[in-house]
Amino acid sequence: MSETVYIRPIGFAPGPQSEEGDAVRLAGGLIYASRFAVILRKDGRVVERWRASPESIALVLGQLPDSVGAEAETQWANLRKAHPPLELGARTIRVDQPQVMGILNVTPDSFSDGGKHVDDPAGTRDAIAAMVEAGAGIIDIGGESTRPGAEAVWEEEEIRRVVPAVEAAASMGAAVSIDTRRAGTMEAALQAGAALVNDVSALRYDPRSAELVAKTGCPVVLMHAPGSGNDLHDGGTYESVMFDVFDALRERRDAAVAAGIDPAKILLDPGLGFGKSLGDNLALINALPLFHALGQPILFGASRKRMIGALSKEAAANARLGGSIALALKAMDAGAHILRVHDVPETVQARDVWRGLRDAALTDFGDLPG
Repeated sequence: MSETVYIRPIGFAPGPQSEEGDAVRLAGGLIYASRFAVILRKDGRVVERWRASPESIALVLGQLPDSVGAEAETQWANLRKAHPPLELGARTIRVDQPQVMGILNVTPDSFSDGGKHVDDPAGTRDAIAAMVEAGAGIIDIGGESTRPGAEAVWEEEEIRRVVPAVEAAASMGAAVSIDTRRAGTMEAALQAGAALVNDVSALRYDPRSAELVAKTGCPVVLMHAPGSGNDLHDGGTYESVMFDVFDALRERRDAAVAAGIDPAKILLDPGLGFGKSLGDNLALINALPLFHALGQPILFGASRKRMIGALSKEAAANARLGGSIALALKAMDAGAHILRVHDVPETVQARDVWRGLRDAALTDFGDLPG
């Protein structure tokens, strides 16, 4: 009999004072959680569910079977874990507040901006400069489309596309991420000035990639996608999408650590839109606070994705700003650490207003006696 446990934050507070201190700071960010669901599964079925507060959770964890007791204690510690800043070359990126990662695709066929920055050095530099000036903490550069049905790119061609853009971004002092699943492209981009690897295959596609990331010591984003070959969208069927994605990300994190990657340099991404239906995506977004129990910073990427069109009269990719901002706000309310977006100025503005509200909530004692 296989038993698994999950601790999911389900109740949130504007600050600990509103719960007389019975709330915890979630994953070192600006969100406070006051109620939690402790969920026990056996052979893939939920068999028990308890509700707990920080004050009562020790009693609930004490009722769990011995087989999951240690894992539950680890998850509870992870939910309260403050993550260190990311050291990305000369830049230090704090994750105790949401950061915005700007997307730059140097591809002819990406779903939203394909072809816009291909073989246009001046335009690429202008786009990077605009995102940095608007407040992007990181620039994420990719040379291969991973939309459904996209053809795989030869490694040499991917390197040809991304290296000039990486060099341009690094020359401006930007913190640069390379969005690739190929070790050769990772290595070329890191040598050109990138400092973070963002791998949509979670280091599964290229058997050389885990060793390279471990050797270089750079931070890495492990994203969930069901496919293991060229088509990362293949095989997207789930018993329970939130638990299945959680378990898969835990497995990839553990594999990365076993390969020699520092756990403090691993970020996780639930992979919205990759082999997931509209219902799957909505379930994952609503369950996003659960993923803090894995103990790694969370990257959230929903910008301009197909699900927004599906919920808004099939709006085209370049007409999904409102939905993108709505999902970014939802992710910040769930404690996401990094927002990967196309629309940097608008998202930074939304983040800053959101941050003002969070800061004000921590000093608002008007509803308390005295």
